[in-house]
Amino acid sequence: MCGIAGFFDVKRDYSEKKEHYLDILNHMKDALVPRGPDQDGTVLYSHCGLAHTRLSIIDLKDGMQPMTRKVSGYSYTIVYNGELYNTQELREILIAKGWQFQTNSDTEVILLSFLHFGSDFVSRLDGIFSFAIFDERHQKLLLYRDSFGVKPLFYTVSDGELLFASEQKALFCHPACKPCITLEGLREVFGVGPARIPGSGVYQGIYEVEPGTYLSCSKYGIRKVTYWHLVSHPHEDSYEKTIEKTKELVESAVTRQMVSDVPICTFLSGGVDSSLVSSICCRELKKKGEQLTTFSFDFDGNEKYFKANAFQPSQDRPYVEQMTAYLGSSHHFLTCDYETQADLLEESVKAHDLPCMADVDSSLLHFCRLVSKTQKVVLTGECADEVFGGYPWFHREEFFGKEAFPWTRDLQPRKELLQEGLLRELCLDDFVKKSYNEAVSQIETLPGENETETNRRQIGYLNIRFFMQTLLNRMDRTSMHWGLEARVPFADRKLVEYIFNVPWEMKAKDGVVKNILRQGSIGLLPDEVLFRKKSPYPKSYNPFYERLLGNRLARVLEDSSAPLLQIVDKKKVLSFIESVKDYGKPWYGQLMAGPQMLAYLLQVNFWLKEYKVDLVLS
Repeated sequence: MCGIAGFFDVKRDYSEKKEHYLDILNHMKDALVPRGPDQDGTVLYSHCGLAHTRLSIIDLKDGMQPMTRKVSGYSYTIVYNGELYNTQELREILIAKGWQFQTNSDTEVILLSFLHFGSDFVSRLDGIFSFAIFDERHQKLLLYRDSFGVKPLFYTVSDGELLFASEQKALFCHPACKPCITLEGLREVFGVGPARIPGSGVYQGIYEVEPGTYLSCSKYGIRKVTYWHLVSHPHEDSYEKTIEKTKELVESAVTRQMVSDVPICTFLSGGVDSSLVSSICCRELKKKGEQLTTFSFDFDGNEKYFKANAFQPSQDRPYVEQMTAYLGSSHHFLTCDYETQADLLEESVKAHDLPCMADVDSSLLHFCRLVSKTQKVVLTGECADEVFGGYPWFHREEFFGKEAFPWTRDLQPRKELLQEGLLRELCLDDFVKKSYNEAVSQIETLPGENETETNRRQIGYLNIRFFMQTLLNRMDRTSMHWGLEARVPFADRKLVEYIFNVPWEMKAKDGVVKNILRQGSIGLLPDEVLFRKKSPYPKSYNPFYERLLGNRLARVLEDSSAPLLQIVDKKKVLSFIESVKDYGKPWYGQLMAGPQMLAYLLQVNFWLKEYKVDLVLS
């Protein structure tokens, strides 16, 4: 994977101050070096500057960027972050049309596809990506993002100049862009955070190219084009055919995403999703006489302090051990201690440029750092629960029709620590209700669906459009911060399109969670793993960690210059620090409970301070 950045303005001539603008471009590029530590490059035209940092995965020798092809005397240049899984298919089509290739990279396939098919060619791409193409002939910049937003891409416009980058931090390297948070941004941080509203960059004036869209920027302005979205339609396959088709789609997604010129590995939690991905990878590697490398994660002391609850019914290690024996993989058990988990809360903010999933992110950041020391590409089991209906809110009617995101049903834990005056200004309940209604209005229901089926379809859409986005963003930022490329086979477009319309009586037949996936995977996993109850990413239960966070937050509150004091009620937070935390009642998702609120507030304070955020509360 890589990092991309640049700027575009048809009304100014960058060549007049070439050294000045090259300096800005290099600063933007340098901010993204962790995403691509292997190579980098820049190019400056009269009306556009492009920068790239590269993590070498495909065509290690000849895939340098920015990459340019000249046609009729005009340059067409691309900077690309991602991985294309139908490279060979497109290459063969283009060769048949008369195009000649100079490299084996997927970057060149994308650029020539644009030149041959035009701007809408993106619908032909199967992969995870964000990229920019500058068309010198028409003085046009195009910004593209993959169907599910696996790869990030942010932009802002200042005095007619468009700036773009893989991460917000690179935008802040341009003198025209400064980090500012208004009440609207705080509504996201405390109303839906660590999620974001699609298209929002949270900071004032910063936006994200939405999944499944591209922007066409020219002297005529900015035009947004949606090239893909989820479509509701009746499911016509029989139960048996659905299982067979699911099996084919899953295996195809995993095997296609194994393409790499460097070794691949997998994350293996012992759950059905990561175990299935690992099993398919292992089978394919064995055909070539190669052994799969796998990694699992846990926290020091969890064997002593683990507490089962409705969201996390069992520990992972026994299932990991069973799977590694079954696969014969070269396995590595990785652990995280509590000091490291707490210390990396700040580094997680730097990776995300925003408060994130607190210690869920900081621990994953630690694990990705360890994996990146020996690996460059990893396949994960992310997104299966969003696609196949694995979360509790798909199954319990108390989550239905509440005009609230099911992973954040109760806003009270977020609200009770804020200053009363600010809370009134934020109007969080109204903001969340409005955001929810706008989101569900985007998916069409089917005439024959009853109210329960409609609610499940809406929850399914929200999970793919919102919740999955948060987890994909977490995976990208924590892995790419160390130059590790994470691939997500369950976020395959054909697979998601198919499963989205499978009726619930098939998805959860006889009350079996993710039934279609499990039935389609019989023979690929031991039954004890295949039909194991869902248990999410591990979390820490040691009371020492909670005390550690509480002490650190208390010290922050004693600092009169702490920006957090502009937002929270100090007495309420101190009281919360001393209270007994309920680990079984998350305020976001399945993992973020009482201790994670302490960690989240620590992140908010560090973020405002480290990024020198201009906080505008009126």
